[in-house]
Amino acid sequence: MVPPWTPAAPQDPVPPLAPPPPSDDPDAPPAEGTSSPPPLAPPAVLTPPRLAPEKRFGGVRTSLGNFARSGDDRDLRRGLGHYVRSGYGGSNVTTSRFGGTAQTAGALSHALYSTANGAADAPVDATALAGRSAEDIATAIIEAVRPVDGTQDAEAERAAIHDAMSDLLAQYPDADLLNLSNIERDFVIERFSAIDVARRFELDVGKHLLEKAATATVAMARLKQMRTYIVEAVAASFRKLKDHGRMLTAGRVARIVQDALRDTFEVFEGYEE
Repeated sequence: MVPPWTPAAPQDPVPPLAPPPPSDDPDAPPAEGTSSPPPLAPPAVLTPPRLAPEKRFGGVRTSLGNFARSGDDRDLRRGLGHYVRSGYGGSNVTTSRFGGTAQTAGALSHALYSTANGAADAPVDATALAGRSAEDIATAIIEAVRPVDGTQDAEAERAAIHDAMSDLLAQYPDADLLNLSNIERDFVIERFSAIDVARRFELDVGKHLLEKAATATVAMARLKQMRTYIVEAVAASFRKLKDHGRMLTAGRVARIVQDALRDTFEVFEGYEE
C-alpha cells in the first residue's frame, strides 16, 4: 500500500509510434515516404525512485541513543530536530506527512459535536449507547472516526483517540463522551493530535531508544519523558494559535490542527544539532 503522504508517481510518457514493419526481402528498398530505420538503441535500465534517502534517521538514532543513556532533554531536542530536518526534509514535508492526523482530528470533532447536538448525520448512535460504559462509548467513537484499514497510521490514530479520551476523563471525571462541552471537545482534539505525533515518532525511531536504555525500567521512563515533551510542545502551539484568535471552531478543525502541527515542527526544526 502506498502511504498517503507519498508524492504521486509521474506518468509514463506516451510511447512514439512504431515504424512500419520491415519487408521480408532484405534487399528491398525502404517503403515510399520512409527512410531506413536507425539501429535500435539498447534498452534503458530503469532505476526505481527512492522514496526516502538512505539512513535518513541516522542523526535521530544517535541523539535518541544519547537520550536513552542520559535522560537529558537536550539530546531529545536534537533528536526531534534531526527527525524533522533530515528524517522528512523539513517542517513543510513533515506537516504533509501528518496530514492524516489533521483529517482524523476533523472527523473526530464532527463525531463528538454532532453526537452532542443530536444531529441527523451523527456517525455515532447516542440512543443505542445510552447507559453503556465509557469504554464501550469510546470504542464506538473510534470505530466511527477511524476504522481499521490494516495500516500503522490507522492503528496509531485509533490508539491516540483512545488515549485522548482517557486523559479527558482523568482531567474531567464527570465528562459525558456522548455530550461533551466545547472545552472538553477541544481538549480531546488537542490531546489526540499531540499523542498521535508522539506515537508516530515512537513508531519511526522509538525502537532505538528502547535498545540503548540501560534497563527496561529506564526505557519506559524515557518513553514517558519523550511523550510528555512532545505533547507539551504541541499543546504550546495550540495555545499560540488561540492567542491569535485561531480557535477550534466547527468546519475549521482540520485546518487549525494542521497549522498547530506545522508550528510544532518548525520549532523542532530549529533545535540545534
